[in-house]
Amino acid sequence: MKDLLFAVCLLAGLALTNSVQASKWSVVCLKLCKCEIRPWFSPLSMYNEAPTVDCNDLGLLTLPERLPSDTQVLLSQANSIAKIDSPLDYLVNLTEVDLSRNNISSLSDIYIGHIPQLLSLHLEENWLSSLHDNFLAHFPNLQELYVNHNLLSLISAEAFQGLNKLLRLHLNSNQLRAIRSEWFQDLSQLEILMIGENPIARIQNMNFKPLINLRSLVLTRMNLTEIPDSALVGLDKLESVSFYDNMFPKVPQAALRQVRNLKFLDLNKNPIERIQRGDFVDMIHLKELGINSMPELVSIDSFALHNLPELTKIEATNNPRLSYIHPNAFSQLPRLESLMLNSNALRALHHITVESLPNLQEVSIHSNPIYCDCVIRWINMNNTRVRFMELDALLCAGPSEFEGRLVKQVHSREMADICLPLISPESLPDQVNVGTGHLVSLHCRAFADPEPEIYWVTPSGEKILPQMDSKKYHLHPEGTFDIYGITENEAGQYTCVAHNLIGVDMRSVLVIVNGYYPLLVNESLHIQVENTEPNSVSISWVPPKGSLVSNIKWSTNSQHHSLQFTSHVVSNVKKFNLTNLHSLTQYEVCVEITDMQSRHLKNCINVTTTEVSKRKNDDVINDGLIISLTAVLLIMSAVACSFICMLRRNDPLYRKLRNQQSEILPSHIKPNWRSRAKANDSETDLTKNSI
Repeated sequence: MKDLLFAVCLLAGLALTNSVQASKWSVVCLKLCKCEIRPWFSPLSMYNEAPTVDCNDLGLLTLPERLPSDTQVLLSQANSIAKIDSPLDYLVNLTEVDLSRNNISSLSDIYIGHIPQLLSLHLEENWLSSLHDNFLAHFPNLQELYVNHNLLSLISAEAFQGLNKLLRLHLNSNQLRAIRSEWFQDLSQLEILMIGENPIARIQNMNFKPLINLRSLVLTRMNLTEIPDSALVGLDKLESVSFYDNMFPKVPQAALRQVRNLKFLDLNKNPIERIQRGDFVDMIHLKELGINSMPELVSIDSFALHNLPELTKIEATNNPRLSYIHPNAFSQLPRLESLMLNSNALRALHHITVESLPNLQEVSIHSNPIYCDCVIRWINMNNTRVRFMELDALLCAGPSEFEGRLVKQVHSREMADICLPLISPESLPDQVNVGTGHLVSLHCRAFADPEPEIYWVTPSGEKILPQMDSKKYHLHPEGTFDIYGITENEAGQYTCVAHNLIGVDMRSVLVIVNGYYPLLVNESLHIQVENTEPNSVSISWVPPKGSLVSNIKWSTNSQHHSLQFTSHVVSNVKKFNLTNLHSLTQYEVCVEITDMQSRHLKNCINVTTTEVSKRKNDDVINDGLIISLTAVLLIMSAVACSFICMLRRNDPLYRKLRNQQSEILPSHIKPNWRSRAKANDSETDLTKNSI
């Protein structure tokens, strides 16, 4: 009780002391500004209670002439200050000055005196266009400098000379067009550099080499399409890199490999199409990876994230085309705890993906068009250790019988064990417009169980398989189809075919080169009957260039049978065999060809299956009878032989003949018939006795 009373009295005393101190400050403070003791954190995150003069948003044209002598923090944001003539060097405790959001256009108009104890200077959101040499020479102990959101287009080579204690430098959101390594010669202690949102055309090799203690580098919104392999050389302590909102078509893995201690990587909002094997090789200290809001990201391929022993979190969210994650995309990630995959175009997440992550604790796949079939059924089988976040937002987008239902409400027994391939429509657009000579990459991805195989069919009907040697085409194992140096000769419709043991799915894309693509020729479609059998019919046709054979239909309306069938085939198929037909039955067979403009070319023929031959039936019956009789005779012969052998073995005369034959034979080749005879006699005696 005494301790409690003491604590209450102590707190009351401290509160009274603070109120007296604040009151004392308010007496000497200026009329318009506020003078208070406020919490303040140093650039090294040390907490202090600092005497603060707050003159923010007062419409001031200049700083007040006399401030309290013990002022430590001066705030003068959102005023109209363009020039400062009165030095502040009489404020011996001044450690932070904030002049952001004013009308300062030239540092030559700003003179606040020699303040060696100043640690933080804020000049952001002004109208500065240049930084001249030694402009900060009066602040030798400065640790934080903010000149972001200005109009800087020129920084002299020695602008930061003498700032060998600077820890944080913000140059982002200016008009800089180049980065010069000379700026950083005296900034060996710099830990944080923000230089994004500048129209810098290119990062140069060794740009940041003097920054040997740099820990965080922010290069956001610079329209960078590439970064040299040696651009980050020398940054051995760099832990965090942000390439947010640039134009990288692929992960700059060669440059990132130079950053041996990288822990946090932000690739968000870049037009990267694929996360591929080798993109993050040798990043053994990487802890968190952000690949969010990528408008072109289609897939995370096999072993894309491999051997990252310290990775704990992956964020891959809000990617409108991300429709496929390979079952083996994440390999040897022993510490991964959090996998964020929500708000993409994923139809499924394979159970192998989750099982390969031994320390995984939470998964987020809500707000995806989940297809509730065999690939996703593992979620409801109650044998997973991970926690699924926001299960109430995890809905089935198909098939039709499950559409709109919560995934957790669809029992695993309602889903099939195996299923057809399903090509995601988000992975492949309806058409692509390119210019001559470009590399064209078409991405096709499909989920199924068993795992589907993918091939492509060109407008000329050529079937392209993985590992095929071609100077014009290349098909990657995951389904990406590359066309090298495309010309108008390669324009047309390309079809992706995904197939497994269960069936086939296919999707086509029209490739337009310089505005050209081959039109469907207005010609008749001829169907040829190649062969007719009692239970099958073989047909053939010649598809026009640039077409897709979408449907083959055959039907019959005879007195005994009324059936209709449909099959989908691709443009490289020119023959088709109709099976399981009835004999002596007329069928109507139709072939329909469709192009990307929804125009149709169709033709139908009537064909009648033949009669089953009577002679053939008789031959089959006779052959069956002969085989049956032969089998019966063989069985009877075997039984008779066995019976005769048993009788002869028990005949005394037969045993006597065997004994005589053994006396004639030489001793070294005589069979041991005597012992066998004795054994047989013994067996005979035992048999008689038992009888």
